[in-house]
Amino acid sequence: PRTLDLDLSVTQNLLYHAALHGIARRDARARSGEVLARIGLADRTGSKVRDLSGGQMRRLEIARALLHRPRLLLLDEATVGLDVKARADILNHVRRLVTEQGISVLWATHLFDEIDSSDDLVVLHQGRVLAKGKVAQVIAAAGGSDINTAFMRLTGSSAPGGSLAS
Repeated sequence: PRTLDLDLSVTQNLLYHAALHGIARRDARARSGEVLARIGLADRTGSKVRDLSGGQMRRLEIARALLHRPRLLLLDEATVGLDVKARADILNHVRRLVTEQGISVLWATHLFDEIDSSDDLVVLHQGRVLAKGKVAQVIAAAGGSDINTAFMRLTGSSAPGGSLAS
């Protein structure tokens, strides 16, 4: 589901969201400019959201979430349906936020290539925590050779062909 107003401009969407968070208009304009520059949308401030690509819309949603300067960013399947470049851009941007601004990120994903070996990982399945720790710890505890195998072992998922992955 879309969370942006497609008929408003990029800036109007951000200013509206800032107002909902009680951010003064002057501060909201300044913060909007900062986050748009940081995510590579500074040249699209006046564009209607409906004219943006899927990747640009996702970046705008992240920018909107950053306006009130959270310490924790919650992302649920943030790159699903995006092309390879848009996915990489969003991943790189979020990782920069972590290192440069100290923001914590809880990133829910089914795309294992988004997981970095240095990440802390929690494997959730049907509402239960099955494993947590550094990626290497989770893989080792599951007796897997990689994150895909570890996930299949932890969840009891079948590998292609119907047998449990080994």
